[in-house]
Amino acid sequence: MGAVKTKRMPRAVREQQMLDAAVRTFGQRGYMAASMDEIAELAGVSKPLVYLYLNSKEDLFTACIRREAKALTEAVRAGARPDLPADRQLWSGLTAFFTHTARNPDGWAVLHLQARTHGEVFAAEVAEVRTEIVAFVTQLILAAAREAHRDPDLREREVAGLAEALVGAAESLADWANTTPGVTARQSAATLMNFAWVGLGDLMAGRHWTPPDESDEPAGTDGGGPHGAGVTAAQAGRTSPVR
Repeated sequence: MGAVKTKRMPRAVREQQMLDAAVRTFGQRGYMAASMDEIAELAGVSKPLVYLYLNSKEDLFTACIRREAKALTEAVRAGARPDLPADRQLWSGLTAFFTHTARNPDGWAVLHLQARTHGEVFAAEVAEVRTEIVAFVTQLILAAAREAHRDPDLREREVAGLAEALVGAAESLADWANTTPGVTARQSAATLMNFAWVGLGDLMAGRHWTPPDESDEPAGTDGGGPHGAGVTAAQAGRTSPVR
């Protein structure tokens, strides 16, 4: 009898296994400490095969950055439902962002910690996706500002700085949430909505932005949160006094 032939794994599937292993290794050990031997062993392949598919450690790291950046951007855009008011769009987008970073801590570490500190080429990859997210958030804030000021011609640059600040705060909060036990994506999003949307003045006066009822949330986000319990549908998404 002839030898039994084994089914060959498609290149795309094998490559994703390598990227999974690389993201985990880079995210947990850092770019400099990570070795191609370790990545190959974790992926269950030989080191020459990793080089054959992805050329070098630098190219492998770049591929990881691009994959994780694409996944994060798609998650945020999918989460921010365009049929909702501006504050609810921002809330759902933030919840999607924090849900994604919590579920993919190694990918977030690659993007926010490793890529930014190991060379201009890597940093430029991350800067590109960050610019896209800032532009998206700018449009959300701009729509709300134009409505609030009853000025359809309000210039984008008037709110561009707010979007930069909001994205920066979200990045820092994601780092904190991923290293603080028990913090949910919903809690992180509610914290940022209260800080950014309502503002410190209203918070000091005892008014907070109340998240919508969980039954009205898009599928895939986690529950819980500091203001989620006991919120009625009538209260959802409103600024109201803290009791």
